[in-house]
Amino acid sequence: MEETDSVASLMDSTSSKIQQLQKAFAELESHRAVTLNMKWKELEEHFHGLEKSLKRRFHELEDQEKEFENKTMKARELLEKKEAAVVAKEQASLERLQEKRDAAIFAIVNAREKHRKVLSEDLAEGSIEDVKDSHESGNVEVKSYPQLVKLCEEMNAGGLHKFISDNRKNLAAIREEIPHALRAAPNAALLVLDSLEGFYCMEASNQDGKKDANLLGLRRTCIMLMECLSILLSNSDCVSDVITENIRDKAKKIAEEWKPKLDALDLDASNGNSLEAHAFLQLLASFDIASDFNEEEFSRLIPMVSRRRQTADLCRCLGLSEKMPGVIEVLVNSGRQIDAVNLAFAFDLTEQFSPVSLLKSYLKDARKTSSVKSVNSSPTVQIEVNDRELIALKAVIKCVEEHKLEEQYPLDPLQKRVLQLEKAKADKKRVTEATKPQPKRPRANGIGYGPRVTNIPADKISYARVADRYPQYVYDRPYMYTGPNDNHCAPLMASATYNLSPNHGNYFGNGYQYQATYLH
Repeated sequence: MEETDSVASLMDSTSSKIQQLQKAFAELESHRAVTLNMKWKELEEHFHGLEKSLKRRFHELEDQEKEFENKTMKARELLEKKEAAVVAKEQASLERLQEKRDAAIFAIVNAREKHRKVLSEDLAEGSIEDVKDSHESGNVEVKSYPQLVKLCEEMNAGGLHKFISDNRKNLAAIREEIPHALRAAPNAALLVLDSLEGFYCMEASNQDGKKDANLLGLRRTCIMLMECLSILLSNSDCVSDVITENIRDKAKKIAEEWKPKLDALDLDASNGNSLEAHAFLQLLASFDIASDFNEEEFSRLIPMVSRRRQTADLCRCLGLSEKMPGVIEVLVNSGRQIDAVNLAFAFDLTEQFSPVSLLKSYLKDARKTSSVKSVNSSPTVQIEVNDRELIALKAVIKCVEEHKLEEQYPLDPLQKRVLQLEKAKADKKRVTEATKPQPKRPRANGIGYGPRVTNIPADKISYARVADRYPQYVYDRPYMYTGPNDNHCAPLMASATYNLSPNHGNYFGNGYQYQATYLH
């Protein structure tokens, strides 16, 4: 605007300039020695023509500028209206989604409550049948197992283990039934204690994979039964009738027998997923005997179960919330920053332990290790190095997404690096397979061997998928933490899924592995 005013003032001063020029021309003419060929009239007409041309162009530019400003204003108004419409639609969609979610939760809660009432009536009559329940979204069929109740009535711990193993495909439904079936037991707490008898009876063998898998399955079932007992206690009005002093003494005796076996456990031996440590802590929580043991001694077990989804609830139930800063420090110092981030969010310690800083540190350590090992390394070692970095990147990306840290830690560079490593991995694998010696083939007449075919295009060769060499951080569900627990704590098993093989068989050979729901 200032430039326009300046141009206008210059144009207004044109006339005065022409007059000055006229005076100068007249003075020049009075001193001339010869007659000038050019007359002043011609010069004056020329300058006036220029003046008119400039003014006309100036006014045209002013009109164009005003038109552009009007168009810009209209476009801005239209954009604001569209943005407001989009925000309104998003808000309406969120409200509808929330209404549907609330309706679904309400229907599920009603269905479960009806199922529990019917199941309680059947238990009182001594029989259990299949129950069909309905709610607003449709029909829900809930399976029940009379044999499960019968085993609890008979206090048959061994039969209970076998039944769970034989019905591993329906383990999610069985796990829902166990707390109700335990009500039929004359002494539910004693039944669960009896089920722990074989926890250390078998020694894991590296040569016998099946024996090792049997032990793992048995231990997971023991943990599940203790968690189901906690669910039963959380819904019971008379906890003291279930956990008597005699039961506490038996549980304490078992814990004292287990405790020396835990002393040999190394912090990183099970990578934060120790069944032995989890079972011990669950025993203390389920039978309310934590006060009989040194808090410092069993708090050191927390890093050994840091990857299991029940860890935060167990810590609260055992009164270890104040110990968590020290536990997180241990995890950070041992290179398990992702576990540290998860626990920092669980206990509102993110100001003391910055999640983004911890994740960057974890990735930096992984890359540093990779760079050291990649120097003068063989192709096989290089593949392993890339796999380590790839696993670390995926774990960080998963953690960032779960805790919604994208604004503080953008994922684009990490995802590009993942694609780069995966492409390099696929290329190296293709080259390695292509350079392998081809087996000799017999000639058509069966005499001798034919020439080796070496001109097959690399992209025409198919390869079997090779499993990753290193275990990844697995997060099958987001962190979900409840508030403070009472003395006997809230259910610690929400909706965990167990997949057991026959007789707790080989989980890695028959396709019935335990799901990663134990991991957070």
